[in-house]
Amino acid sequence: MRKFTELNELPTAEQFRKELNRRRYRNRFLSTLKNTFVSFCVAAAAAVLLSVLFLPAVRVTGTSMEPTLFSNQIVLCSKLKTPKRGDIIALYYNKKLLLKRVIAVAGDTLDIDEEGRVTRNGRLLDEPYLQKTALGECDISFPYTVKENRWFVMGDNREVSVDSRYSGFGCVPDENILGVVWASLYPFDRFGLLEKSDE
Repeated sequence: MRKFTELNELPTAEQFRKELNRRRYRNRFLSTLKNTFVSFCVAAAAAVLLSVLFLPAVRVTGTSMEPTLFSNQIVLCSKLKTPKRGDIIALYYNKKLLLKRVIAVAGDTLDIDEEGRVTRNGRLLDEPYLQKTALGECDISFPYTVKENRWFVMGDNREVSVDSRYSGFGCVPDENILGVVWASLYPFDRFGLLEKSDE
């Protein structure tokens, strides 16, 4: 703080009031800036925590889910939802994160004919999300019954998808499921909720 050596150097009441107001304004500004920064950090931490624990975002890679999902599309998953028939799920396979559609759950019996048409529990599936049916890479015997705590999954691009039809992939165990895909975030022209399951 400045030292005054002479009486005539002392500030006037008006100068003193202006200086006091300036300091109050600076202190309010710094306090507001600090509070804003803290609030931003808390909100960012909460968003990251929410994303990691409950609603992870996943980038689509490859073409196995076309025409429903495309490579580099970003989708949102829910760890709180239990997968149902028809849902798209994010799952871990060989340390990779994949997206596939649940076709059958524990206890369901499947049959797939040479044309790739799927029959579940004696009923031919209506699969409007497919561009075409195909048997694809399939080496399991039908009829096939899904075991307990397992999920039979297939990609929507049946010709190229490697999925539960192949014994090396098999049915997905509970612990390998990250979550149910329920919304598309990017690109923005595909932003929105995905279609619900067939249950």
